[in-house]
Amino acid sequence: MEDFKHLTDLIEQFRNDRDWKKFHTPKDVAMDIVIEAGEVLEHFQWKSDREITEYVKKHKEEIGDELSDVLHGVLLMALELDIDLVDAFEKKMKKNEQKYPVKKVKGRNVKYTAL
Repeated sequence: MEDFKHLTDLIEQFRNDRDWKKFHTPKDVAMDIVIEAGEVLEHFQWKSDREITEYVKKHKEEIGDELSDVLHGVLLMALELDIDLVDAFEKKMKKNEQKYPVKKVKGRNVKYTAL
């Protein structure tokens, strides 16, 4: 929990030092999250499972950079919308536990609507 607070403080300071708050509307930050997630996906596009294993060994830092960009957007949006991500995440996990009971889904990759 403290780690999220620390990261959010870093993001807020970075943004404020550059006077970028005016550009960080929920719509624009949401678009940024999707764009950055696409950049994560590009690392895996057109590669077989074996190729991915080798690729990740050689490009872990670059993938980490892209994942960090996604996290940056998520934390920034939570800041802008005053959402406690730890609380929201814990609540969502409880909902997931209800939707995906272990007895029904263990070892299966089905959506809850197919149970």
